[in-house]
Amino acid sequence: MEFMNLFFNEDLFRSKLKKFNSPLRISFRDNCLISSAVLFLIIPNDNKPYNLVLIQRTHRSNDKYSGEMSFPGGLYNPQLDDTYKDTALRETEEELGISRDKIQIIGCIDDVVTPKGHLITPFVGYTDKQQKMIKCDDEVEEIIKIPISFFVNKKNYIERTYNLRGDTIAVGKYVYKTNNNKYVIFGATSHMIVNFIELIYNLKFIKSGTRRISLEDMKARYSKTP
Repeated sequence: MEFMNLFFNEDLFRSKLKKFNSPLRISFRDNCLISSAVLFLIIPNDNKPYNLVLIQRTHRSNDKYSGEMSFPGGLYNPQLDDTYKDTALRETEEELGISRDKIQIIGCIDDVVTPKGHLITPFVGYTDKQQKMIKCDDEVEEIIKIPISFFVNKKNYIERTYNLRGDTIAVGKYVYKTNNNKYVIFGATSHMIVNFIELIYNLKFIKSGTRRISLEDMKARYSKTP
C-alpha cells in the first residue's frame, strides 16, 4: 500500500465501517459472556499516516488483562451506560481524560470475543491531534500512539495457528519497538486492528485454509448448556 493511502479519510472510513445495529455487523449477546466496549481511537495527522491510540494496562491482581496492550474501554455497566457506545466513551474519559464531546464516533467493526470470556464491541472514533491525554494511573501504565503504517505492513504481523475441533484457527500479534521499549499487541486487540485494516483497505492477513476464533466457539466454551 502506498504511503498516501494511509492518510486519515473520514469519508472513506464512514463508507466502509458499519453502524452498531447494522445486520451486516457481526454482533452477539449471551449471558455466558461478559459484555464490554472499547474505543478504536484514531489521531489524524497532517501529511502523514494517522495514529492509533493504545494503552498499556497497569499490573493489577483483579484485572484479567493486567499489563496487556489494549484500546481504551471496559465493562458495560447498566447503571452508568444506556448503550455500549456510552461504555466506550465513559471508559475513555476515565482512562485517558478525553471528554466524550471531544470524540467523533464514525462507525463500528465486528464484535470480538476473548478466550477469557469477554465480548467486545469496538467503536471507531477520532479526536484532534492536539487533544491532551491524561492517563489514569490506577488503570493505565502508558499511552502509546502507533502509526497505522506499522500495522498495515504485513511483515510486522506474526501469525500462528492451532487446531480447534478439527478447524485450523489463526491468531496473530504485532511487536512494536521504540528506542526504549517493546510492546506486544496480541489477542483481541490485534484481531480488531486486522479487522479494521481488512475492512477499510481490502487487505487480507489471515492464511488460506484457516479461520479466526468465533463467537460460537466462545459460546460453546462458556455456555452452561450441555
